[in-house]
Order: sequence, then structure tokens, then C-alpha cells
Amino acid sequence: MSIAPEREDVLTSVAKVIEITAESPESFEDAIRKAITKASETVHGMKAAWVNQQQVKIRDGNVVGFRVDLKVTFVLD
Repeated sequence: MSIAPEREDVLTSVAKVIEITAESPESFEDAIRKAITKASETVHGMKAAWVNQQQVKIRDGNVVGFRVDLKVTFVLD
């Protein structure tokens, strides 16, 4: 069995997935935007995010908050 030699011209990246949660009194979309904006302050190279879960907070029969749990993919330096 032969192993091909490493090629220096091939770019390889390694990504990591983190989970973050955010909440907004406005909407799920606003919660997503807030989560990504805040994460971008310390996490660089974000490439994608997907909504893992959505929840609403209810008080006295009214929706008072929108919460999202996101999985965010970013490329390691």
C-alpha cells in the first residue's frame, strides 16, 4: 500500500462547531442576528450557522421573548 506524498499546494482547513443561545423580545430573526453579532466579537472565520432549537417565553398568556439555540461553524486559524 502506497501513501501519496503531501502536496504543499493543497489547502486544507479545519472547522469547529460551537453552540450559542440568544434571546430577543422582537423575533427569532432578531435573536439570530444578536447571537451572530455577539459571537463575531470573539469568534473569527464564521462560515455558517443553523438553528438547532427555537423556544418562546410566555408570560400571562403572551409571548414575551424569542430564544434560539444555534450551532455555528468557524474555520480554525
